[in-house]
Amino acid sequence: MLTRRRLAIAASASVAAAPTVVRARDVYPSRTLRLIVPWPPGGGVDTFGRIVQAALAERLGQSVVIENIGGGSGRIGNQAAARATPDGYTLMLVNDSFAATDALPLPGIGRQRPLFDPVTLAASGPQGVFTHPRSGLRSIEELAAAARTRPAALNVGVPGIASSQHLTSELLLRAAGDLRVTHIPYRGGGPLMQDLIAGNVDAAVVTFAAGAQHIGNGSLMGLAVTGARRQPSFPTVPTIGETIAWDFVQETLMGFFVPKGTPQPYRQRLHDAIAAALREPAVAGRLRDLGFEPVGADGAVFARLFDDTVSIFADIATDRQIAAGD
Repeated sequence: MLTRRRLAIAASASVAAAPTVVRARDVYPSRTLRLIVPWPPGGGVDTFGRIVQAALAERLGQSVVIENIGGGSGRIGNQAAARATPDGYTLMLVNDSFAATDALPLPGIGRQRPLFDPVTLAASGPQGVFTHPRSGLRSIEELAAAARTRPAALNVGVPGIASSQHLTSELLLRAAGDLRVTHIPYRGGGPLMQDLIAGNVDAAVVTFAAGAQHIGNGSLMGLAVTGARRQPSFPTVPTIGETIAWDFVQETLMGFFVPKGTPQPYRQRLHDAIAAALREPAVAGRLRDLGFEPVGADGAVFARLFDDTVSIFADIATDRQIAAGD
């Protein structure tokens, strides 16, 4: 699992050493960069990308254009990024749903991680369990009770079957006493949020940042977070570990990949720029307000944590008999 201690060690070893400027004499980059977000607009990954976008462009001295390519629990966007020329001008921003797709590879496609080189572990953060004010659910304990008494009737939206949010939901349900619900898949966090706000689904598990934007205006209620501690901006939202599953922690990761074969000097330049952007007070402040913790660790650290997450997701998928494409 991703823990605050491991991420803090990674951050201190990497972010502090990253240079803060792009040298003008370097040729790369010399034109606009493409940042693929393999989810529709409005979800947690998209929100993260748009917060970092301007600061990253400033550090690189070139525009960074976000391209949302949703579908297939992130697989369609992943494949588009993998087909791009490995020339340093295409990046992909992902959360741990990329680890989920590698834990449950589709027949004929296989694992996609070998098609990419990791650049930066950008941030960590919790998933969140949300509901709408008309659901009748006032706490995570009430949701757990409903899952015990009417599991088939209680529906919980997730951004795709076998997405990280789906697997995290299954992890917390197992930890809370092998509870069951009916999971409703969506093409991403954005469409799911729209349906949840409209009251078309009882609850949802999404990146906390995606749902937190709607707590303040009363559109949604935060029932719990999956991290090790409550979020400072939303101190009344408890953790899963202090309520229905003692000591439960499962945090999402956010990071950048490039197509396999991108030259190492270009990967280093991108990492340096991303790490510097994450250190900017305005960027870091906005990310923390939404529940993200900037990390900025290098590709080697990212690869190790990614592989750990794949193992965790593969275990729960086997236990709950979840297959990609279900």
